[in-house]
Amino acid sequence: MKKIHLLISILLLNLISQNVFAQMKYPDTPRIAVEDTLHNIVIKDDYRWLEDGEDPKVIKWEEEQEKFTRSILDNLPQREYLINKFNELWHYDDVGTPSKVLNGDRIFLREKQKDDEKWRVLTKENEDAEFEVLIDPNLWDPKESLYGTRSSRDGRYYAFGKTVGGDENPHVRIMEIETKKILPDTLRGRKQYVTSWLPDNSGLYYSACPLKGEVPEGEENYWRSIYFHKLGTSADEDEKIYYSEDKKEISHGVWITECGKYIVFYRGLFQKNEIYFKQLKEKEMIPIATGFDASYSVEIINDKILIKTDKDAPMYKMYITDVNHPGREYWNEFLPETKDRLWYFSSVAGYIYVVYQHNAYSLVKIYNLDGEYIRDLPFPTLGTGSVSGYWSQNDIWVNFCSFTYPSTIFKYDFESDKLKLYKEFPLDIDVENYTSEQVWYESKDGTPVSMFIIHRKDMNKNGENPCLLSGYGGFNVSRTPSFSTSRIVWLEAGGMLAIPNLRGGGEYGKKWHEAGKKEKRQNVFDDFTAAAEWLIENKYTNPEKLAISGGSNGGLLVGAVTVQRPELFKVVNCAVPLLDMIRYHKFGPARFWIEEYGSAEDPEQFKYLYKYSPYHNVINYTDYPAIIFTAGENDARVDPLHARKMVARLQEANPNGNPILLLVRKDSGHGGGTTLSMHIEQAADTWSFLMNELGMNWE
Repeated sequence: MKKIHLLISILLLNLISQNVFAQMKYPDTPRIAVEDTLHNIVIKDDYRWLEDGEDPKVIKWEEEQEKFTRSILDNLPQREYLINKFNELWHYDDVGTPSKVLNGDRIFLREKQKDDEKWRVLTKENEDAEFEVLIDPNLWDPKESLYGTRSSRDGRYYAFGKTVGGDENPHVRIMEIETKKILPDTLRGRKQYVTSWLPDNSGLYYSACPLKGEVPEGEENYWRSIYFHKLGTSADEDEKIYYSEDKKEISHGVWITECGKYIVFYRGLFQKNEIYFKQLKEKEMIPIATGFDASYSVEIINDKILIKTDKDAPMYKMYITDVNHPGREYWNEFLPETKDRLWYFSSVAGYIYVVYQHNAYSLVKIYNLDGEYIRDLPFPTLGTGSVSGYWSQNDIWVNFCSFTYPSTIFKYDFESDKLKLYKEFPLDIDVENYTSEQVWYESKDGTPVSMFIIHRKDMNKNGENPCLLSGYGGFNVSRTPSFSTSRIVWLEAGGMLAIPNLRGGGEYGKKWHEAGKKEKRQNVFDDFTAAAEWLIENKYTNPEKLAISGGSNGGLLVGAVTVQRPELFKVVNCAVPLLDMIRYHKFGPARFWIEEYGSAEDPEQFKYLYKYSPYHNVINYTDYPAIIFTAGENDARVDPLHARKMVARLQEANPNGNPILLLVRKDSGHGGGTTLSMHIEQAADTWSFLMNELGMNWE
């Protein structure tokens, strides 16, 4: 019987691939010519009209595209299996890491029961009490999500944000924990986020963007400022205490140190910042780092200031000084720059835990406050680890995972130097048959690039393995080992995964990031296509078995390499992407990213943006791979216009070629849907499309 079912599935798979796709007829898409002249270059844009997502014509076009896409995806034989499999793998009882308040015994815990759609917040008065539910978003409207929480330092009050449809625009309310009563207090502005409570509970600091009408139209996502709210007063009385008067892209942050004695002020401009501090009851702000000349992060412990920076140290280093001598001339080296990137540090239980990235996996070194090296923290294997906790508390929490090691929470016993299991992955998933390896290959210009490859231990290098190549390459973001049940499903279906550490990322420090910025962005694309060529040359896969996937900046990546090297790939997943790089900065908060990409307003930057902008480099009658474009209707970062315009242009370029599909997901933001069921449906759509194109199925 199993063989009969397998034969039917294969037959259906072939029919879909050969007949349905061959008879596709895309929805009609009008071409309305618009021409711009930028720096003496005439740029034609027939789909400018698709930029306005509130236009009824655009809404109707989008609905027709969705009907077309659903007519294909809903009939894929892999989709139903994937929905069932993801429901099996993603619905389980789970808990996060407990968190104890700074001043008192109250404990908070995130929990998700097997049938829950969303995580809920539990609390208990002390270690001996029983947890009770504090906030349960499962009882809210399905569109609503919990976003940003902050307990008062003694656990009396709990501030929490609520977003709608993934819009990342939380409105904060305050709960009195003992009575679970929601106070009448509200805050002002958009995108509210509480940063710190005053130790005496008299008020809190929060950041927010302005409301419409308070700034020029289109600037509502900028001018993020810090406000102070006095408990029991109206939001209209909230004082704006820290802000910029002349540069809308500067962001601001404020937090009170663990000891409660100092307030730290942060001013950020892309990945450079300034830091000031003051005593809690004083008015004068004292500079620690100024000039926006580098990246800085600080902690104040026992009146000592620890400073991590990439100033004159591309792999980062640390300094130390004290609150009476914060100026740069008094900084003493705490940890020198090394060949490994100093990722971050945590001050926990009386010691400094410094997390390094060595070849894109984690190493943790422990120091005392005098800078004396104690030991390395032991990890189960090569992977990604983090350390959290408070300087004044004894609990040392360690989270760890790798590609083949499910996410696990440990408590670290400093005295015995051992990790004690707190919570292991609750499902019995067989990972023994799989392995990961790290290889190095040369990019187009000869630069060595590392890449993780995950596959079955008995995989044959015959060039016939279905492979999913995924990348990011931007914003100093590192791609490190992580565990994913959806990847396990891909491996079970006979696939392999490849994840290169592209330039533009942060795996190898500041210079690695800068080697993929602005005019050097082509390096990122070259690194990615070189990874594909290496996999093919070394008999891992071939172009007919190679899928690529990327989201956000990674969506720009796969969009660019698709138009540059379409012959290399069989199928593409392009999620929440940036694709029109001439106009991207005109929408949403995208001017924040000019330091990463550049702007077409600058004549020199225009040249390289126009040269690689995916939307502007589609060529008619080219045999492009099959592509699914996904976007979020309420995406607060990347406007869905990019996906809409690119789909229209590609469908025009080759109407009889491989399928070009669009899904603008409702009630979804940059990270997808608001419920677990929505995430399952969305993942099944994407994975089934990729698997179908590569001929993947389960026996």
